[in-house]
Amino acid sequence: MKKLIVMIDGGHLRVLARKAGHRFDPTFVSAFAQRIVQRDEELHRILYYDCRPYEGERPKPVSGDMHRFDQRGDWLDELAAIDLFAVRLGVLKWRGWKQSDQRRNPRELTDEDYKPDFEQKGVDLRIGLDIATFSFGGKVDRIAIVTGDTDLIPAMKLARREGLQIVGVRLENQRISRELSAHFDFTRTVPWV
Repeated sequence: MKKLIVMIDGGHLRVLARKAGHRFDPTFVSAFAQRIVQRDEELHRILYYDCRPYEGERPKPVSGDMHRFDQRGDWLDELAAIDLFAVRLGVLKWRGWKQSDQRRNPRELTDEDYKPDFEQKGVDLRIGLDIATFSFGGKVDRIAIVTGDTDLIPAMKLARREGLQIVGVRLENQRISRELSAHFDFTRTVPWV
């Protein structure tokens, strides 16, 4: 039996799940994570990386009226309470408003032509640090990772040099960049829940 740790980049999985028409909640994430584990593997832990939703007020780009962002991140607490799950949180930073339709005349734009633009901070760092941490000590044999982020390649190289196997998790109808897949020992396609 190979001891397995599953690492999920929540932002990456959320985008793909929503494009495929799935409701993204703790039940979905948990069921998806369980589908990654194969019969010859013993699950050590599932690490889920994400950010709490942005909270605060920002003036709208055209009218100047205040827009309140007040989504709750309670579902992350629910996810963390599931057996063998650990949630690692970065921070969601405000970057401004982004024009969603570039074809309109700028004089005709309204607030509805813009969408908020956020950036995750610290998520990749936490994934990379956990990959490095599990590379030493012999607690696991394999890391299955759900990501599309090439910034993790140096950490994956370290893990492979230390004897861990890296399993790249590919979802149905998803392409993984050649640059990233070159650093997987295996690629495993996992069907949607």
